[in-house]
Amino acid sequence: MGAFISKQPNGLYCRFSTITDCPTDWDMTKEEYIKMCVDKARQEAEETIENNLKPFDWVEKRFLPNNMTRKEFKKVLKDMNQKV
Repeated sequence: MGAFISKQPNGLYCRFSTITDCPTDWDMTKEEYIKMCVDKARQEAEETIENNLKPFDWVEKRFLPNNMTRKEFKKVLKDMNQKV
């Protein structure tokens, strides 16, 4: 699990790490907790874009018609190739 969030007796929130077995963040408002999550998601997304992009031809090579028909996939590919 890694961590969990708990509402403190004073009405604020804390994050408890199950890795370090102690609180890592406390006395957070709901908005502060949400901002912390948004900031973490932004950082992870930026790291993915910077370090883990795959070549676009993998999209075509790895497609399987399990959850999308080939016809739908071809339309999506056409849309992806349109200049924006």
